[in-house]
Amino acid sequence: MGKIVYTKLLKLMEEKHLTTYKIRQEHIISEYTLQNIRKGKSITLDSVASLCKALECQPGDILE
Repeated sequence: MGKIVYTKLLKLMEEKHLTTYKIRQEHIISEYTLQNIRKGKSITLDSVASLCKALECQPGDILE
């Protein structure tokens, strides 16, 4: 399996000023999940749902 691309997620995080610091402080997702995103690895649907809630978007807005 190839790397997962999180380009849309990272772009939306930047647009909405959702930093990794804020994610950690507000316990939106775990540090482990953040590392998986940085490495292009898979994350759980619960993590996707948490990010969507924080970014006020739908999964299709952050996943390709």
